[in-house]
This record gives sequence, C-alpha cells and structure tokens, in this order.
Amino acid sequence: MTGTKRKKKGMLWSKMQTPHCEDFKQWCRRRLPILEWAPQYNLKENLLPDTMSGIMLAVQQVTQGLAFAILSSVHPVFGLYGSLFPAIIYAIFGMGRHVATGTFALTSLISANAVERLVPLSSQNLTTQSNTSTLGLSEFELRRIGVAAAVSFLGGVIQVAMFALQLGSATFLLTEPVISAMTTGAATHVVTSQVKYLLGMKMPYISGPLGFFYIYAYVFENIKSFRLEALLLSLLSIVVLILVKELNEQFKRKIKVVLPVDLVLIIAASFACYCTNMEITYGLEVVGHIPKGIPPPRAPPMNVLSAVITEAFGVALVGYVASLALAQGSAKKYKYSVDDNQEFLAHGLSNVIPSFFFCIPSAAAMGRTAGLYSTGAKTQVACLISCILVLIVIYAVGPLLYWLPMCVLASIIVVGLKGMLIQFRDLKKYWNVDKIDWGIWVSTYVFTICFAANVGLLFGVVCTIAIVIGRFPRAKTLSIKNMKEMELKVKTEMDSETLQQVKIVSINNPLVFLNAKKFHTDIMTIIQKENVSNQLLDDVSKCEQNTLLNSLSNGNCNEEASQPGASEKCFLILDCSGVTFFDYSGVSMLVEVYNDCKSRSVDVSLAHCTASLVKAMKYCGNPDSEKSIYFDSVSAALSNIYSNKNLSKLSDHSEV
Repeated sequence: MTGTKRKKKGMLWSKMQTPHCEDFKQWCRRRLPILEWAPQYNLKENLLPDTMSGIMLAVQQVTQGLAFAILSSVHPVFGLYGSLFPAIIYAIFGMGRHVATGTFALTSLISANAVERLVPLSSQNLTTQSNTSTLGLSEFELRRIGVAAAVSFLGGVIQVAMFALQLGSATFLLTEPVISAMTTGAATHVVTSQVKYLLGMKMPYISGPLGFFYIYAYVFENIKSFRLEALLLSLLSIVVLILVKELNEQFKRKIKVVLPVDLVLIIAASFACYCTNMEITYGLEVVGHIPKGIPPPRAPPMNVLSAVITEAFGVALVGYVASLALAQGSAKKYKYSVDDNQEFLAHGLSNVIPSFFFCIPSAAAMGRTAGLYSTGAKTQVACLISCILVLIVIYAVGPLLYWLPMCVLASIIVVGLKGMLIQFRDLKKYWNVDKIDWGIWVSTYVFTICFAANVGLLFGVVCTIAIVIGRFPRAKTLSIKNMKEMELKVKTEMDSETLQQVKIVSINNPLVFLNAKKFHTDIMTIIQKENVSNQLLDDVSKCEQNTLLNSLSNGNCNEEASQPGASEKCFLILDCSGVTFFDYSGVSMLVEVYNDCKSRSVDVSLAHCTASLVKAMKYCGNPDSEKSIYFDSVSAALSNIYSNKNLSKLSDHSEV
C-alpha cells in the first residue's frame, strides 16, 4: 500500500511539475524576446543586410553619442558608453526589430536640467582640478555624470515599476497628435540649445518656464559676439548633410551602400581643424580629449535621487512614449506585434543597468530607426554589430576625435532632428480629419515650447481625455446583434450562397482613441472566431479544407471545399450610421482595419458614411481609390456585392 501511495504521489508531483516547467519556459520567451528570434535567425538571408545596417548604425551611434552627451552637459565620452550598453540590453529584452536604443536628444535635454542645477558650471572652480584615476577625468566631470546616471537609474526604476503595474495597457491614452506635437516641440528645444554652438557664442545655461524665449532674447542681445567662422562652417555642414542624405534617399534603390556622410564630415572637419589649428587661430570650440577604455562599474550616487525625481519622471515618460511610437511603427510596417508592457521593461532595464556604467538616459531615436529601415536591417543583430564597432571606437578611435569642431557636431544634431521637425506638415492632415485634433496638436506644442516635453505630454493627454469625455459619456465599439434581421430583409434579394459569405457589423458609437484599438481587436476576432471552431471540426472529421476565412462563409466541409483554391472571397459590411463623430486615431484605425481585411482576402464595404468621414479616410490612407467602397445604405452595399459576384461568374463562364 505504501509503495502504491508513493507511486501515486510521484505521478501527481510529475504532473504538477511539468506545467510549471512549461510555464517558466513560456515566461522566459515572453520576457526575453531574443530567445524567440535568435534560434530562428537565418544567417544566409539576414546576416549581410544586418551587417551593413550595423556599420551605418555605428556611425550614427558614435556621432549622436558625442553630441547628445554634450547636450546632457556631461563629457562626450559618456555618450559613447550610452551608445553601447543600452543597445545590448534592449536587444535582449526589446520586441522592436528595427528600434535602435541609445542616446536620445529629448532625454539628454531633460537630464541636462538636473546636471546644471545640481552641478553648475560655476562650481567647477570649487572642485579639485587634478585628474582622478577614473579615465583621467576631473572630479567635476565625474560629479556631473553621476547626476545624469542617477536620472537614468531612477527613470529606469520608474519604467520597471510601470511594467510591474501593467501600465502598458494605458498607452492608448497617448494619441498620435499628442506624441507628434510633443516630439516636435522637444526637437525645437534641442535645436534652440544648439544655437550657441552653431554661432560660436558663449552663453550661460538657460532653462525653466519660457526658457526657450529667453535663449533667443540673449542671442539677439549679444549677436555681435558670434563667430563668423563657426557660422559659415555650420551652414556648410548643414547644406552638405541635407544634400547628401537627400541624394542617398533618392538613389537608395540603385546603390547598394549609402554614403555615411556623418562619418565623412567628421573626418574631414577634424582633419581640417587639425591642419589649420582652428581652435587657436579662429577660436573654434572643439570636442577635446576623449579617453580610451571603459571604467569599472560604479553605482550612481543615491543621495541625489530625491533631487532628480522630476527629471526622472520626464525621462521615463518622454523616452518611453517616443520609443514606443517607433516600435509600433516598425511592427505595423513589417507585420509583427509589440507588447506595450514589455517595452516598459526593456527600456527600464536599458536605463537601470547602464547607469552603473556611467551612461546618460537612453531611448530609441527616429533618425537611427529610419536608418535601419533604409539600409534593410532585419533583426536586432544589426544593433549588436553596431555595438562591436562602437566598442572599437571607445578603445581605439576615440582620441582621434579631439579636433572635431563643436559647430559641426551641432549641425549633425540639427539635421538628425529633421524627421521630427517635418511633423509640422501633419497639421494639414489633422485639420482635414478632425479640427479638434488640430487644436490639441497646436496647444500641446505651445505647452512643450513654453515649459518642457513632459509638461506638454501631460497637458496633451489630459486635454484629449477631457474633450472626449465632453463629447460622449462612454466608449463602446461595435455590435452584431441586428445582423439576423439584416439578413432576413435581404434574403429574398440574394441567393443563400452569397448571403452565407457576408458579415454585417454595425458600429454603434463614435470612433476615438479610447476605443480604436478595441475596435480593431473586435473586428479581427469576428473574422477569426469561427475559423478556429471550424478548424477543430476539421480535426475531428479529418476534412482538410483551404478556406481562408470560415467565420464569414459559415460553410461546412464538402468535396468542393477540400479542393485547393476552391475558397471564395468573403465580404464584410460596416454600418457606420452610429459614428456620430471621430478623431484622427479612430479614422486611422478604420483604415488599418480595411487594409488588414484586404490582406486576408476580405472585401470591406462601408455604409451610411458621412461626407466628413469619407473625406477623413481619404486623407488618412485613401483605401482602394480604384473601386467604390462607400455606400448610402447596407442594401446598396449588398446589391453591389451580388452584382459583382454575378459578373465574376459570367466572366468565369466566358473564359471556359
């Protein structure tokens, strides 16, 4: 009896242990996305494009690392570290295949506020001038990077806490107009911070509310102190950068390797500055000494955490929002999914862990992500390859950058922000789609300019929620409860074969950012729901059919369906009579639903659309301009489907 009991206990224990082991494996795959894509990596197809992309990305990482470190008011070498460690961490934990994490202009600008407040330039004379054992840097420089690392550490902790609280599901509150306005306003701040370098002027650090206007007031008051040589070199650099990058974009299909103009400009400017001794002859400011190697890790100073809470929240929110927008755009373009909550964890760890290696706050940058697009990157291997090259720069090439003029570095920053600055063009789109979104964009931009990026972001979110609450009390997506009545009304007009292939969905409430994602999910669920059940029936009956979307056809297994290629096209009619108003997010999602259904061979028709909705959809994507998809009524849409089906049958008979 005892042996039997032990066997039963052993069987029960093994049954209990197996699911736990599988659950742990699934958890690891979910939290470590590298375990999903790395084993399936195709060396033949992906290694070459990833290598080329990694080389080009390394050039961007080095130049932006130096520039954004100076923007963050720390020594340039710390920007190189910030281009190395965060990229490695994100490649392990992040889900965006084309997201290049590293130094970021907006987070650098935010951390600079803390650095300048806690370790101002005036305190440099009060610190020990003798070099320390850490890379030969002064105590003043180490105190400054300590504050920036503390901002990075606390910002990362906040992001990890948001992951633990599952706040990734609240990202639907961040609408596209708000993100666009915030990033554009922050980019304007960054350009303003580079004016002193572009003009070669000496200027005190100015920040705080309305600091944007105070900077330009100071520039105009002291305009006579600018250096003509710095201005001419800045203009020449900007023209060369824009011209070559436009040519690269124009001829990228004809040339296999684009010209790394940033790298060429840095080499040429450094060589010219060295040969002509511009630092002494013309008084141009240069980058200065870049020490070799990476110092041993050291914890950020915990005693300043309470003093940098405001900047840490700014880094956590602004960095995450900008990075998530790029990850979602990448996922949408290349047809894969991104977990909003997992991105909190990835970016949180990309800030926490590197803060022990003297890194400034990090995030994904639009310019680097666009570079990965244009060079044909496939996976995060491109970022890992770029890290190897950045490491070579840190240990070998860094000291050669001593003669790089600051005005050239500032020009690279300004041109790199082009993608954010041209978002001003979105104003026309928002005006045509929803004028309220246009007003939110303008007001968010003004708040960002007058105060800061995090203040503008919070204002935009609060303003959007308040307006939507004022427009309707609750957000509900769609209902198909009246579908049977609709089918009975048209049953006499159409044959049952056609009727079985049509799904009619009524949208009963406005489409706005609050319910846009759920609307997409519900539509996709309706399309796929019965497909799953039919697949289960197929497994039982061992009937193999190649029907694309059984949820719309409601068909059973038969001899015709089992034949390959016998599946017929399905139809979805969206009754938009309940869409009393909408915003840009809602219309964009409606266009996305249309495109997703089209890729699944589902024809979508829209009934009872207002003229404003039709106009907005055309501005957002202009789906199928060749054929009509807008109808005055559901009956008209059904009649169109029936007539097209008969025409296709006639054409098939005529071909036979």
